[in-house]
Amino acid sequence: MDQWTPAEVDAHVQYMRDFAARLVETGEFVDELALSPEGTFVRYDGEGRPPVTDGPFAETKDLIAGGMIIDVESWDRALELAGELSAAPGAGGEPVREWLEVRPFYGQPLVVTE
Repeated sequence: MDQWTPAEVDAHVQYMRDFAARLVETGEFVDELALSPEGTFVRYDGEGRPPVTDGPFAETKDLIAGGMIIDVESWDRALELAGELSAAPGAGGEPVREWLEVRPFYGQPLVVTE
């Protein structure tokens, strides 16, 4: 997004807001959050200061901009909504076609409909 024009960023953010508002109306919206681009990897490595790195791993700040929690009736509905969200406009108004990770909460049953 740092390469987009202000109008392209505004269009993208408005799409996300409209998407969330629609899910509020259907009762499927639970929460959302946006993440700052600043971040790093940290791990426990024995006593002392933990190692901190910006790589060589894929940087999540480049991959994960935020998250949305939804409460839907089926796995298929979650996939449908994620596909729609992946169509948010980007540069030139074209869909960004970002890969979105869809996961249930730990300990919650995954219901798959065929």
